Amino acid sequence: MSMGSVDKSKYKTRNVLYSFRHALEGFGMAVKEERNMKIHLFFTMVVVLLGFSLQVSKIEWVLILLCIGGVITLELINSSLENLVDLVTEEFHPLAKKAKDMAAAAVFIFSMVSILIGLIIFIPRLW
Repeated sequence: MSMGSVDKSKYKTRNVLYSFRHALEGFGMAVKEERNMKIHLFFTMVVVLLGFSLQVSKIEWVLILLCIGGVITLELINSSLENLVDLVTEEFHPLAKKAKDMAAAAVFIFSMVSILIGLIIFIPRLW
């Protein structure tokens, strides 16, 4: 081990419940600190309420839940990558911008596809 390095093995979680706790803490941090996560959760509540009130089918619920899970998961990955890039460099670097922009694009694309799926499911019921 080199000088200044930390023995990471003492930070490894041996208990699966602690792993869940850390995951929930991470999600809580994202909800508390990330504006876009709050936006995603707001629309999640709207879609879920709409789904219940319009009595969507089981297969439509599966699609809705996959969209919700995908968008939230990608937002968590995007936020993680942004934090990691900021940790590595505080200066502007074209590769740092590229990494951040591509991660944001992944969230954007999945969000747009999710909106289209939502429109396909909800528009006929609302019309």
